Amino acid sequence: MSIMINGAAMSLPEDPRVSLLDLLREHHHLTGTKKGCNQGACGACTVLVDGERIVSCLALAMQYEGRAVTTIEGLADGNELHPLQQAFIEHDGFQCGYCTPGQICSAVGMAAELKRGAPSNVTGDLSADTIAFSRDELAERMSGNLCRCGAHNGIIDAIGATFAARPEVAA
Repeated sequence: MSIMINGAAMSLPEDPRVSLLDLLREHHHLTGTKKGCNQGACGACTVLVDGERIVSCLALAMQYEGRAVTTIEGLADGNELHPLQQAFIEHDGFQCGYCTPGQICSAVGMAAELKRGAPSNVTGDLSADTIAFSRDELAERMSGNLCRCGAHNGIIDAIGATFAARPEVAA
């Protein structure tokens, strides 16, 4: 039994109780994904599964057999940062950096949701073909990812600058 992590087939644990977060960190040493609350409330452990964002602390690794998981390590292209990673640097979207990997993975998944036309709680026109990429829309969609250091404005600025200018990077 295996799982695709950042494009490579990796083994699943024999113990069916291992979370996806622990599989990534403890079994495969991908420590970019952080363990925050371990209750699904903070978003520090957010990864992408088949392009959709999930909190990996609440997911059993076995549930994702044969599926594609992308962590913060898998977003970069070799030594070239993902455009959102670069934007976090340029817009001061982090202070301590602990939440940053989850914020970035969540934002990539969020942008794909927006691109598909999935509404949020603040979407004004549910029948519209496209959803405006507004600050309110971004803040609402990223509300599940907490930053305790107060870098929220830089995070929203980085996401807005990246996806408003280059919506194709959400794919």
